[in-house]
Amino acid sequence: MVVKHALDKQGFVSNNEPESLFFKTRNFGLIMKIDVGFTHIALSASNLDQSIDFYQRYAHMSVIHERTDKEIEKRVVWLSDKSRPFVLVLVQSSNPVPILGPFAHLGVGCKSKSEVDDLCDQARREGILSREATDSGYPVGYWAFINDPDGHVLEISYGQEIGLTVERSET
Repeated sequence: MVVKHALDKQGFVSNNEPESLFFKTRNFGLIMKIDVGFTHIALSASNLDQSIDFYQRYAHMSVIHERTDKEIEKRVVWLSDKSRPFVLVLVQSSNPVPILGPFAHLGVGCKSKSEVDDLCDQARREGILSREATDSGYPVGYWAFINDPDGHVLEISYGQEIGLTVERSET
């Protein structure tokens, strides 16, 4: 499927009319690809610096974009582990509602069971481990739950084989 979008006079996408997956930016006339598919999840956070630190340590994510949204007058950051075109958007909020928990969660895969155990040890010391590591076998794997500074739940896991399952579904 090819999706095209018309440009306004400044070179920005002006509407949702299908025309092209590519468009020109106002910076040097570069051709950029428009994202199609699942791109992000957005959560509110009371202290962005604490949340950034949490996701750097527990999900290997880093800030790839930061701004103050003029419309809502709030600080916004995008975090990514740079393994795929997907970001966690955090928006500053004085009253965040932890929508991810006690079961709803973000999930990240670790390189080994020992990495899961090490992160659990760290989270336990910080008092934020909400579910000890459990081996649920295939296809769930070895996993644990950790609460971010606002109570959103992060699952760390090893052995879920999500990428392999997606590949198999394409054949």
